[in-house]
Amino acid sequence: MRTLTPPTAPSRLQPSSLCLHTPACPTADRPDREAARVVAAHPEQGWSLLCNGALLFDDTGELLPDGRVIAPHRPLAATA
Repeated sequence: MRTLTPPTAPSRLQPSSLCLHTPACPTADRPDREAARVVAAHPEQGWSLLCNGALLFDDTGELLPDGRVIAPHRPLAATA
């Protein structure tokens, strides 16, 4: 009979910040987080990874490193 070990917590795969340049980009918890530099762009899939660890989607939604989701913030359509 095999003894199964309980699953361990996943290890962190990326550092807390990918920003290695000066001046440093805004952190993911700041309102201006979208000003961070792109470190990986995948336009065919509709997302970019910013150096502060945030994922920015083409619809303007975001996924922050701590797991929070920022809803898309598109401008309202003008009415005639």
